Amino acid sequence: MQPFAGGVPARPARGICGKGWEMDIRGIDHIEFYVGDASQAAFYFGNGVGMRLCGQGGPETGLTGQRSLLLRHADIRLLLTSGLTVDHPAAEYVRRHGDGIAVVALAVDDATKAYAELLDRGAVGALPPTTVTSADAEVVIAEVEGFADVRHRLVERRRGGRDFLPGLAELPPVAETAEDLLVEIDHLAVCVPPGQLAETVCGYREVFGFDEIFHEYVEVGGQAMNSTVVQCPSGRVTLVLLEPDTNRRAGQIDAFLAQHSGAGVQHLGLRTNDIIEAIGAMRQRGLRFARTPAAYYDDLETRVGRVDGSVDQLREFGVLVDRDHDGQLLQIFTESMHVRRTLFLELIERRGAQTFGSGNIKALYEAKERELAVAASAGGVAATQEVTG
Repeated sequence: MQPFAGGVPARPARGICGKGWEMDIRGIDHIEFYVGDASQAAFYFGNGVGMRLCGQGGPETGLTGQRSLLLRHADIRLLLTSGLTVDHPAAEYVRRHGDGIAVVALAVDDATKAYAELLDRGAVGALPPTTVTSADAEVVIAEVEGFADVRHRLVERRRGGRDFLPGLAELPPVAETAEDLLVEIDHLAVCVPPGQLAETVCGYREVFGFDEIFHEYVEVGGQAMNSTVVQCPSGRVTLVLLEPDTNRRAGQIDAFLAQHSGAGVQHLGLRTNDIIEAIGAMRQRGLRFARTPAAYYDDLETRVGRVDGSVDQLREFGVLVDRDHDGQLLQIFTESMHVRRTLFLELIERRGAQTFGSGNIKALYEAKERELAVAASAGGVAATQEVTG
């Protein structure tokens, strides 16, 4: 399936590359996952990440053929939806892709105006503006197609109920606690098939008015990929778009596209102000993180400059460090929680960095090569000693 169901806008956009019109995107209102079992997914995000259930719905609340649970942590809201019938869109999505992100909801000041502007720029409408009210809240929602099977939901909150969504029964609020170690959604990383990166970038620039803020060609051993970062003018919604180079050896992006059956969100980046504290708390909750080779830290400060804090502590917690022109960023990735080994999470702490660095990918690969070389050398010495001893 092509990114942006309608392709690049057939009609000329008013302005070029997002100039001349700026949609009022204030951030990500929520992310909707389509999952095989919403209760099981809620258990993972609740017990592992520390999110709290704040809304639930199903046929009894007007959500025909589905069960949905809304979880929140600080300003991060995740909506988990399972289809109850085989013909429900969530069930079809899971059958094709496995559990994954199906809707990226954008907070806007005027959903009706934004929807009309997007359609005028070539977007494909999926749901016209609809106003829904409760006793103490009013929200306007509209939807347009995004890339592949992912839609963008425009959410205008007119009054009350920051967790209110149609068809969900709100649960009593839970007081904020020191457990809120995450702040907001930092970015989403999206993998697209070979040859579709330029079209997808163009769609976000011409249709949604995003700016292209970062681009790089990354080579890792025999693998390579193109990466372009697009961001809305407010800076509150960032997409990292990744495309494999098929002239090189197949790598992780190719694996994702095969296992996910096409384009999709590879990982969700969650920002924290203290990555060490967040990792420690989540490890205690049972969350598992990807391992970082010890050799990665041997020349860390030579690569990225002086790091605030202890390098030994970074090594202990497996934190990656990179930098851009404005500062450093600290990152770590979780192991995938899905049977297809596709979607996973990233924790990221920004110490001045506004974009992304490319050093971590190469440094990790080189460190792993050194680690394997040392292991092979040690094995050879041991074998020699055994023979001659």
